Amino acid sequence: MRLQSLTARVLLVSTIWAAAALVVIGVVISTLYRQGSERGFQDLLRAQLYNVINSIVVNDKGVLAGSPQLGDLRFSQPQTGWYWIVEPIGEFNTPPLVSTSLGSGKLPIVSVDDVPFDIRYERFYTTLDSFGNEVEVAETEVVLDIQGRTARFRIAGNRDVLEADINDFNRNLYLALAIFGFGGLGMNALAILFGLRPLDQARRSLEKIRAGESERLDGVFPREIQPLASEVNALIDSNRRIIERARMQVGNLAHSLKTPLAVLINEARVLEAPHGELVRSQADAMQVQVQSYLNRARIAAQRESVLARTEVEQALERLVRVMRRLHSEKTFLLTISPPNLVLAMEQQDVEETVGNLLDNAARYALGEVRITAHLSGEGVQGLDPGRRAWITVDVEDDGPGIEPAQIAMAMKRGRRLDESKPGTGLGLSIVREIAGEYHGTLAMDRAEIGGLRATLVLPAAS
Repeated sequence: MRLQSLTARVLLVSTIWAAAALVVIGVVISTLYRQGSERGFQDLLRAQLYNVINSIVVNDKGVLAGSPQLGDLRFSQPQTGWYWIVEPIGEFNTPPLVSTSLGSGKLPIVSVDDVPFDIRYERFYTTLDSFGNEVEVAETEVVLDIQGRTARFRIAGNRDVLEADINDFNRNLYLALAIFGFGGLGMNALAILFGLRPLDQARRSLEKIRAGESERLDGVFPREIQPLASEVNALIDSNRRIIERARMQVGNLAHSLKTPLAVLINEARVLEAPHGELVRSQADAMQVQVQSYLNRARIAAQRESVLARTEVEQALERLVRVMRRLHSEKTFLLTISPPNLVLAMEQQDVEETVGNLLDNAARYALGEVRITAHLSGEGVQGLDPGRRAWITVDVEDDGPGIEPAQIAMAMKRGRRLDESKPGTGLGLSIVREIAGEYHGTLAMDRAEIGGLRATLVLPAAS
Protein backbone atom coordinates (compact mmCIF):
# COMPACT_ATOMS: atom_id res chain seq x y z
CA MET A 1 0.00 0.00 0.00
CA ARG A 2 1.36 3.42 -0.94
CA LEU A 3 0.62 6.51 1.08
CA GLN A 4 -0.63 9.26 -1.21
CA SER A 5 0.33 12.06 1.19
CA LEU A 6 3.93 13.23 1.13
CA THR A 7 3.53 14.59 4.66
CA ALA A 8 2.22 11.22 5.88
CA ARG A 9 5.14 9.42 4.22
CA VAL A 10 7.76 11.65 5.84
CA LEU A 11 6.02 11.52 9.22
CA LEU A 12 5.70 7.74 9.05
CA VAL A 13 9.35 7.18 8.12
CA SER A 14 10.63 9.68 10.69
CA THR A 15 8.36 8.23 13.39
CA ILE A 16 9.52 4.67 12.71
CA TRP A 17 13.16 5.78 12.66
CA ALA A 18 12.82 7.85 15.85
CA ALA A 19 10.97 5.07 17.67
CA ALA A 20 13.56 2.46 16.61
CA ALA A 21 16.41 4.80 17.58
CA LEU A 22 14.90 5.51 21.01
CA VAL A 23 14.35 1.79 21.66
CA VAL A 24 17.95 1.00 20.70
CA ILE A 25 19.24 3.91 22.79
CA GLY A 26 17.15 2.80 25.75
CA VAL A 27 18.37 -0.81 25.51
CA VAL A 28 22.02 0.25 25.12
CA ILE A 29 21.92 2.70 28.04
CA SER A 30 20.09 0.19 30.22
CA THR A 31 22.64 -2.53 29.37
CA LEU A 32 25.59 -0.23 30.04
CA TYR A 33 24.08 0.87 33.35
CA ARG A 34 23.48 -2.73 34.37
CA GLN A 35 27.07 -3.64 33.56
CA GLY A 36 28.35 -0.63 35.49
CA SER A 37 26.07 -1.35 38.44
CA GLU A 38 27.18 -4.96 38.58
CA ARG A 39 30.83 -3.92 38.51
CA GLY A 40 30.14 -1.41 41.28
CA PHE A 41 28.32 -4.07 43.29
CA GLN A 42 31.25 -6.45 42.90
CA ASP A 43 33.67 -3.69 43.90
CA LEU A 44 31.61 -3.12 47.06
CA LEU A 45 31.66 -6.84 47.87
CA ARG A 46 35.42 -6.95 47.19
CA ALA A 47 36.05 -4.06 49.59
CA GLN A 48 33.95 -5.68 52.28
CA LEU A 49 35.67 -9.02 51.61
CA TYR A 50 39.12 -7.53 52.26
CA ASN A 51 37.77 -5.74 55.32
CA VAL A 52 36.74 -9.15 56.69
CA ILE A 53 40.15 -10.62 55.75
CA ASN A 54 41.93 -7.84 57.63
CA SER A 55 39.72 -8.44 60.69
CA ILE A 56 40.30 -12.20 61.08
CA VAL A 57 43.36 -13.79 62.65
CA VAL A 58 44.45 -17.12 64.19
CA ASN A 59 44.75 -16.63 67.99
CA ASP A 60 47.10 -18.33 70.40
CA LYS A 61 44.78 -21.27 70.73
CA GLY A 62 44.95 -21.90 66.99
CA VAL A 63 41.37 -20.96 66.23
CA LEU A 64 39.86 -18.27 64.07
CA ALA A 65 39.13 -15.04 65.91
CA GLY A 66 38.02 -11.53 65.06
CA SER A 67 34.94 -9.39 64.71
CA PRO A 68 34.70 -7.54 61.37
CA GLN A 69 33.13 -4.06 61.54
CA LEU A 70 31.64 -3.47 58.10
CA GLY A 71 29.49 -0.49 59.05
CA ASP A 72 26.34 -2.02 57.56
CA LEU A 73 23.47 -3.10 59.82
CA ARG A 74 22.28 -5.62 57.24
CA PHE A 75 25.15 -7.93 58.25
CA SER A 76 23.69 -8.08 61.78
CA GLN A 77 19.99 -8.42 60.83
CA PRO A 78 18.74 -11.98 60.14
CA GLN A 79 17.93 -13.28 56.68
CA THR A 80 18.81 -10.05 54.87
CA GLY A 81 20.92 -11.72 52.21
CA TRP A 82 24.05 -9.86 53.42
CA TYR A 83 26.50 -12.28 55.01
CA TRP A 84 30.16 -12.88 55.65
CA ILE A 85 31.62 -16.35 56.24
CA VAL A 86 35.14 -17.49 57.15
CA GLU A 87 35.71 -21.25 56.88
CA PRO A 88 38.98 -23.15 57.56
CA ILE A 89 40.13 -25.43 54.77
CA GLY A 90 42.63 -28.23 54.57
CA GLU A 91 44.08 -29.57 57.86
CA PHE A 92 43.13 -26.38 59.66
CA ASN A 93 40.46 -27.71 62.00
CA THR A 94 38.57 -24.93 63.75
CA PRO A 95 34.95 -23.71 63.91
CA PRO A 96 34.00 -21.29 61.12
CA LEU A 97 33.02 -17.70 61.73
CA VAL A 98 29.74 -16.35 60.25
CA SER A 99 27.78 -13.11 60.50
CA THR A 100 24.75 -12.95 62.74
CA SER A 101 22.58 -12.26 59.69
CA LEU A 102 23.13 -15.80 58.41
CA GLY A 103 22.46 -17.49 61.75
CA SER A 104 21.89 -21.19 61.23
CA GLY A 105 21.27 -20.73 57.56
CA LYS A 106 23.37 -22.12 54.76
CA LEU A 107 25.06 -20.47 51.79
CA PRO A 108 25.78 -23.03 49.05
CA ILE A 109 29.21 -23.02 47.43
CA VAL A 110 29.45 -23.17 43.63
CA SER A 111 32.05 -25.60 42.32
CA VAL A 112 35.40 -24.14 41.32
CA ASP A 113 35.08 -26.09 38.07
CA ASP A 114 31.96 -24.10 37.23
CA VAL A 115 33.30 -20.72 38.36
CA PRO A 116 37.10 -20.73 38.57
CA PHE A 117 39.26 -18.16 40.36
CA ASP A 118 40.64 -15.28 38.30
CA ILE A 119 44.25 -14.07 38.23
CA ARG A 120 43.67 -12.19 41.51
CA TYR A 121 42.47 -15.43 43.03
CA GLU A 122 38.95 -14.13 43.36
CA ARG A 123 35.68 -15.36 42.00
CA PHE A 124 32.13 -14.06 41.89
CA TYR A 125 29.01 -16.12 41.46
CA THR A 126 25.27 -15.97 42.08
CA THR A 127 23.44 -18.44 44.29
CA LEU A 128 20.41 -18.80 46.54
CA ASP A 129 20.71 -18.83 50.32
CA SER A 130 18.60 -21.09 52.51
CA PHE A 131 16.04 -18.26 52.93
CA GLY A 132 15.40 -17.93 49.20
CA ASN A 133 17.38 -14.73 48.63
CA GLU A 134 19.35 -14.43 45.39
CA VAL A 135 22.80 -13.29 46.47
CA GLU A 136 26.04 -12.30 44.77
CA VAL A 137 29.04 -13.98 46.44
CA ALA A 138 32.62 -12.74 46.40
CA GLU A 139 35.09 -15.46 47.45
CA THR A 140 38.80 -15.91 47.94
CA GLU A 141 41.20 -18.11 49.95
CA VAL A 142 43.91 -16.67 52.19
CA VAL A 143 46.90 -18.17 54.06
CA LEU A 144 46.66 -16.75 57.59
CA ASP A 145 50.07 -17.50 59.15
CA ILE A 146 53.50 -18.94 58.55
CA GLN A 147 52.29 -22.36 59.45
CA GLY A 148 50.20 -22.40 56.29
CA ARG A 149 46.81 -22.43 57.91
CA THR A 150 44.28 -21.33 55.24
CA ALA A 151 40.70 -20.09 55.34
CA ARG A 152 38.03 -19.44 52.70
CA PHE A 153 36.52 -15.95 52.92
CA ARG A 154 33.10 -15.26 51.44
CA ILE A 155 31.00 -12.12 51.45
CA ALA A 156 27.44 -12.13 50.07
CA GLY A 157 25.20 -9.26 49.03
CA ASN A 158 21.50 -9.42 48.22
CA ARG A 159 20.94 -8.86 44.47
CA ASP A 160 17.51 -7.41 45.18
CA VAL A 161 19.26 -4.17 46.06
CA LEU A 162 21.09 -4.22 42.73
CA GLU A 163 17.98 -5.13 40.72
CA ALA A 164 15.88 -2.50 42.50
CA ASP A 165 18.46 0.16 41.65
CA ILE A 166 18.61 -0.98 38.00
CA ASN A 167 14.80 -1.14 37.71
CA ASP A 168 14.46 2.32 39.19
CA PHE A 169 17.01 3.65 36.71
CA ASN A 170 15.31 1.88 33.79
CA ARG A 171 11.93 3.27 34.80
CA ASN A 172 13.26 6.82 34.92
CA LEU A 173 15.22 6.24 31.70
CA TYR A 174 12.24 4.95 29.72
CA LEU A 175 10.01 7.71 31.09
CA ALA A 176 12.55 10.35 30.04
CA LEU A 177 12.99 8.73 26.61
CA ALA A 178 9.21 8.53 26.14
CA ILE A 179 8.77 12.20 27.00
CA PHE A 180 11.70 13.13 24.78
CA GLY A 181 10.45 10.82 22.02
CA PHE A 182 6.90 12.20 21.93
CA GLY A 183 8.23 15.74 22.22
CA GLY A 184 10.73 15.05 19.46
CA LEU A 185 8.07 13.51 17.23
CA GLY A 186 5.85 16.54 17.80
CA MET A 187 8.66 18.93 16.94
CA ASN A 188 9.55 16.76 13.95
CA ALA A 189 5.96 16.89 12.72
CA LEU A 190 5.89 20.67 13.13
CA ALA A 191 9.20 20.96 11.29
CA ILE A 192 7.93 18.77 8.44
CA LEU A 193 4.66 20.67 8.16
CA PHE A 194 6.53 23.96 8.22
CA GLY A 195 8.98 22.68 5.62
CA LEU A 196 6.17 21.52 3.32
CA ARG A 197 4.17 24.74 3.56
CA PRO A 198 5.61 26.00 0.24
CA LEU A 199 3.97 22.99 -1.44
CA ASP A 200 0.61 24.08 0.01
CA GLN A 201 1.30 27.58 -1.27
CA ALA A 202 2.02 26.15 -4.74
CA ARG A 203 -1.19 24.10 -4.57
CA ARG A 204 -3.25 27.16 -3.64
CA SER A 205 -1.66 29.10 -6.51
CA LEU A 206 -2.57 26.29 -8.91
CA GLU A 207 -6.14 26.31 -7.59
CA LYS A 208 -6.32 30.04 -8.32
CA ILE A 209 -5.12 29.38 -11.86
CA ARG A 210 -7.71 26.63 -12.32
CA ALA A 211 -10.41 28.88 -10.84
CA GLY A 212 -9.48 31.61 -13.31
CA GLU A 213 -8.37 34.00 -10.55
CA SER A 214 -4.76 34.05 -11.71
CA GLU A 215 -2.81 33.34 -14.88
CA ARG A 216 0.56 32.43 -13.33
CA LEU A 217 1.99 30.54 -10.39
CA ASP A 218 2.80 33.53 -8.20
CA GLY A 219 4.75 33.57 -4.95
CA VAL A 220 8.22 33.30 -3.47
CA PHE A 221 9.20 29.63 -3.28
CA PRO A 222 12.25 27.87 -1.77
CA ARG A 223 15.17 26.98 -3.98
CA GLU A 224 13.99 23.36 -4.31
CA ILE A 225 10.49 24.32 -5.51
CA GLN A 226 11.29 27.40 -7.58
CA PRO A 227 12.38 25.36 -10.67
CA LEU A 228 9.04 23.50 -10.57
CA ALA A 229 7.12 26.78 -10.32
CA SER A 230 9.12 28.21 -13.22
CA GLU A 231 8.40 25.14 -15.37
CA VAL A 232 4.68 25.34 -14.56
CA ASN A 233 4.61 29.00 -15.53
CA ALA A 234 6.48 28.19 -18.73
CA LEU A 235 3.95 25.42 -19.49
CA ILE A 236 1.05 27.82 -18.91
CA ASP A 237 2.66 30.42 -21.18
CA SER A 238 3.25 27.77 -23.85
CA ASN A 239 -0.32 26.55 -23.56
CA ARG A 240 -1.61 30.11 -23.90
CA ARG A 241 0.53 30.71 -26.97
CA ILE A 242 -0.77 27.49 -28.56
CA ILE A 243 -4.35 28.58 -27.89
CA GLU A 244 -3.78 32.04 -29.32
CA ARG A 245 -2.02 30.63 -32.37
CA ALA A 246 -4.84 28.14 -32.97
CA ARG A 247 -7.44 30.86 -32.62
CA MET A 248 -5.54 33.08 -35.01
CA GLN A 249 -5.28 30.29 -37.57
CA VAL A 250 -8.96 29.48 -37.15
CA GLY A 251 -9.85 33.14 -37.67
CA ASN A 252 -7.62 33.40 -40.72
CA LEU A 253 -9.12 30.28 -42.26
CA ALA A 254 -12.67 31.42 -41.50
CA HIS A 255 -11.93 34.81 -43.03
CA SER A 256 -10.38 33.27 -46.15
CA LEU A 257 -13.39 30.98 -46.72
CA LYS A 258 -16.05 33.51 -45.81
CA THR A 259 -15.84 35.54 -49.02
CA PRO A 260 -15.78 32.61 -51.53
CA LEU A 261 -18.74 30.95 -49.82
CA ALA A 262 -20.66 34.22 -49.78
CA VAL A 263 -19.98 34.65 -53.51
CA LEU A 264 -21.23 31.12 -54.22
CA ILE A 265 -24.40 31.72 -52.22
CA ASN A 266 -25.11 35.02 -53.95
CA GLU A 267 -24.47 33.56 -57.39
CA ALA A 268 -26.71 30.62 -56.57
CA ARG A 269 -29.62 33.00 -55.99
CA VAL A 270 -29.55 34.26 -59.60
CA LEU A 271 -29.35 30.79 -61.08
CA GLU A 272 -32.45 29.15 -62.29
CA ALA A 273 -34.00 26.40 -60.24
CA PRO A 274 -33.30 23.64 -59.55
CA HIS A 275 -29.59 24.28 -60.11
CA GLY A 276 -29.54 27.49 -58.11
CA GLU A 277 -31.30 25.89 -55.16
CA LEU A 278 -28.92 22.96 -55.25
CA VAL A 279 -25.82 25.17 -55.31
CA ARG A 280 -27.21 27.37 -52.52
CA SER A 281 -28.08 24.43 -50.25
CA GLN A 282 -24.69 22.83 -50.79
CA ALA A 283 -22.91 26.14 -50.16
CA ASP A 284 -24.89 26.58 -46.93
CA ALA A 285 -23.94 23.03 -45.89
CA MET A 286 -20.29 23.77 -46.71
CA GLN A 287 -20.41 26.91 -44.61
CA VAL A 288 -21.86 25.04 -41.63
CA GLN A 289 -19.41 22.16 -41.98
CA VAL A 290 -16.40 24.46 -42.30
CA GLN A 291 -17.50 26.28 -39.17
CA SER A 292 -18.02 22.96 -37.41
CA TYR A 293 -14.54 21.69 -38.20
CA LEU A 294 -13.00 25.05 -37.35
CA ASN A 295 -14.72 24.83 -33.98
CA ARG A 296 -13.39 21.32 -33.44
CA ALA A 297 -9.84 22.45 -34.24
CA ARG A 298 -10.18 25.36 -31.84
CA ILE A 299 -11.62 23.16 -29.09
CA ALA A 300 -8.86 20.57 -29.54
CA ALA A 301 -6.28 23.33 -29.13
CA GLN A 302 -7.72 24.66 -25.88
CA ARG A 303 -9.58 21.64 -24.44
CA GLU A 304 -7.01 20.88 -21.75
CA SER A 305 -6.48 24.51 -20.84
CA VAL A 306 -7.16 25.34 -17.21
CA LEU A 307 -8.21 28.84 -18.30
CA ALA A 308 -11.39 27.77 -20.19
CA ARG A 309 -14.28 28.77 -17.92
CA THR A 310 -17.85 29.93 -18.48
CA GLU A 311 -20.40 31.04 -15.90
CA VAL A 312 -23.48 28.88 -16.48
CA GLU A 313 -26.02 31.40 -15.21
CA GLN A 314 -24.75 34.28 -17.34
CA ALA A 315 -24.47 32.18 -20.51
CA LEU A 316 -27.93 30.59 -20.20
CA GLU A 317 -29.68 33.84 -19.25
CA ARG A 318 -28.14 35.49 -22.32
CA LEU A 319 -29.41 32.68 -24.56
CA VAL A 320 -32.87 32.77 -22.99
CA ARG A 321 -33.14 36.54 -23.56
CA VAL A 322 -32.32 36.04 -27.24
CA MET A 323 -34.87 33.23 -27.57
CA ARG A 324 -37.57 35.29 -25.88
CA ARG A 325 -37.05 38.02 -28.46
CA LEU A 326 -37.06 35.55 -31.36
CA HIS A 327 -40.02 33.54 -30.06
CA SER A 328 -42.03 36.01 -28.03
CA GLU A 329 -45.09 33.77 -28.15
CA LYS A 330 -43.27 30.99 -26.23
CA THR A 331 -42.53 30.76 -22.48
CA PHE A 332 -38.95 29.98 -21.41
CA LEU A 333 -38.34 28.75 -17.84
CA LEU A 334 -34.74 28.66 -16.57
CA THR A 335 -33.67 26.79 -13.41
CA ILE A 336 -30.07 26.55 -12.18
CA SER A 337 -29.18 24.56 -9.05
CA PRO A 338 -26.96 25.19 -7.20
CA PRO A 339 -26.07 28.77 -8.18
CA ASN A 340 -22.63 29.85 -9.41
CA LEU A 341 -22.05 26.79 -11.59
CA VAL A 342 -19.02 27.07 -13.86
CA LEU A 343 -18.34 25.03 -16.99
CA ALA A 344 -14.80 24.11 -18.07
CA MET A 345 -15.58 25.27 -21.63
CA GLU A 346 -15.19 28.28 -23.83
CA GLN A 347 -18.23 30.59 -23.78
CA GLN A 348 -18.87 30.35 -27.53
CA ASP A 349 -18.92 26.54 -27.33
CA VAL A 350 -21.46 26.67 -24.50
CA GLU A 351 -23.62 29.10 -26.46
CA GLU A 352 -23.41 27.04 -29.63
CA THR A 353 -24.35 23.74 -28.00
CA VAL A 354 -27.12 24.97 -25.71
CA GLY A 355 -28.24 27.54 -28.29
CA ASN A 356 -28.80 24.83 -30.90
CA LEU A 357 -30.89 22.82 -28.45
CA LEU A 358 -32.90 25.89 -27.43
CA ASP A 359 -33.52 26.84 -31.04
CA ASN A 360 -34.79 23.34 -31.87
CA ALA A 361 -36.99 23.27 -28.76
CA ALA A 362 -38.42 26.74 -29.49
CA ARG A 363 -39.29 25.82 -33.11
CA TYR A 364 -41.21 22.69 -32.14
CA ALA A 365 -42.66 23.74 -28.77
CA LEU A 366 -46.37 24.50 -28.53
CA GLY A 367 -45.96 27.09 -25.82
CA GLU A 368 -43.31 26.23 -23.20
CA VAL A 369 -39.59 25.46 -23.07
CA ARG A 370 -37.80 24.47 -19.87
CA ILE A 371 -34.05 24.77 -19.31
CA THR A 372 -32.57 23.13 -16.22
CA ALA A 373 -28.91 23.05 -15.16
CA HIS A 374 -27.67 21.07 -12.16
CA LEU A 375 -24.45 19.57 -10.82
CA SER A 376 -23.74 15.86 -11.25
CA GLY A 377 -21.36 14.03 -8.92
CA GLU A 378 -18.41 11.71 -9.47
CA GLY A 379 -18.63 8.50 -11.43
CA VAL A 380 -21.23 9.52 -14.01
CA GLN A 381 -21.70 6.45 -16.18
CA GLY A 382 -20.12 6.66 -19.63
CA LEU A 383 -18.04 9.72 -18.83
CA ASP A 384 -14.39 10.34 -18.01
CA PRO A 385 -13.80 8.69 -14.57
CA GLY A 386 -10.91 11.04 -13.83
CA ARG A 387 -13.17 14.11 -13.66
CA ARG A 388 -14.82 14.84 -10.34
CA ALA A 389 -17.95 16.74 -11.40
CA TRP A 390 -20.18 17.36 -14.40
CA ILE A 391 -22.99 19.77 -15.17
CA THR A 392 -26.17 18.46 -16.76
CA VAL A 393 -28.25 20.81 -18.90
CA ASP A 394 -31.78 19.61 -19.78
CA VAL A 395 -33.76 21.37 -22.55
CA GLU A 396 -37.43 20.29 -22.71
CA ASP A 397 -40.35 21.37 -24.85
CA ASP A 398 -44.06 20.59 -24.89
CA GLY A 399 -44.16 19.91 -28.60
CA PRO A 400 -45.01 16.67 -30.37
CA GLY A 401 -41.59 15.12 -29.73
CA ILE A 402 -40.17 12.24 -31.73
CA GLU A 403 -40.34 8.50 -31.39
CA PRO A 404 -37.44 6.66 -29.71
CA ALA A 405 -36.59 4.96 -33.00
CA GLN A 406 -36.19 8.35 -34.67
CA ILE A 407 -33.72 9.72 -32.08
CA ALA A 408 -30.69 7.96 -33.56
CA MET A 409 -31.66 9.19 -37.06
CA ALA A 410 -32.00 12.77 -35.81
CA MET A 411 -28.49 12.67 -34.39
CA LYS A 412 -26.95 11.81 -37.76
CA ARG A 413 -25.24 14.58 -39.70
CA GLY A 414 -27.50 16.18 -42.35
CA ARG A 415 -30.64 14.18 -41.46
CA ARG A 416 -33.87 16.17 -40.97
CA LEU A 417 -37.06 14.56 -39.69
CA ASP A 418 -39.24 17.56 -40.56
CA GLU A 419 -38.51 19.08 -43.96
CA SER A 420 -41.14 21.77 -43.40
CA LYS A 421 -38.92 23.54 -40.87
CA PRO A 422 -35.87 25.57 -41.99
CA GLY A 423 -32.44 24.16 -41.25
CA THR A 424 -29.59 22.04 -42.53
CA GLY A 425 -29.90 19.01 -40.28
CA LEU A 426 -26.46 19.62 -38.81
CA GLY A 427 -27.38 21.23 -35.47
CA LEU A 428 -27.67 18.12 -33.26
CA SER A 429 -24.60 16.47 -34.79
CA ILE A 430 -22.59 19.65 -34.14
CA VAL A 431 -23.82 19.74 -30.54
CA ARG A 432 -22.84 16.12 -30.06
CA GLU A 433 -19.40 16.66 -31.62
CA ILE A 434 -18.64 19.71 -29.47
CA ALA A 435 -19.80 17.88 -26.34
CA GLY A 436 -17.66 14.90 -27.33
CA GLU A 437 -14.61 17.12 -27.76
CA TYR A 438 -15.04 18.08 -24.10
CA HIS A 439 -15.60 14.41 -23.15
CA GLY A 440 -19.31 15.14 -22.57
CA THR A 441 -22.45 13.48 -23.94
CA LEU A 442 -25.76 14.34 -25.60
CA ALA A 443 -28.87 12.20 -25.16
CA MET A 444 -32.55 12.65 -26.04
CA ASP A 445 -35.75 11.11 -24.68
CA ARG A 446 -39.38 11.96 -23.89
CA ALA A 447 -39.87 15.08 -21.73
CA GLU A 448 -42.17 15.20 -18.71
CA ILE A 449 -44.18 18.01 -20.33
CA GLY A 450 -44.86 15.87 -23.40
CA GLY A 451 -42.28 16.86 -25.99
CA LEU A 452 -38.58 16.14 -26.48
CA ARG A 453 -35.96 16.38 -23.79
CA ALA A 454 -32.30 16.89 -24.78
CA THR A 455 -29.82 16.11 -21.99
CA LEU A 456 -26.36 17.65 -22.35
CA VAL A 457 -23.63 16.59 -19.89
CA LEU A 458 -20.64 18.92 -19.85
CA PRO A 459 -17.51 19.16 -17.65
CA ALA A 460 -17.67 21.38 -14.57
CA ALA A 461 -14.76 23.62 -13.68
CA SER A 462 -12.94 22.82 -10.43
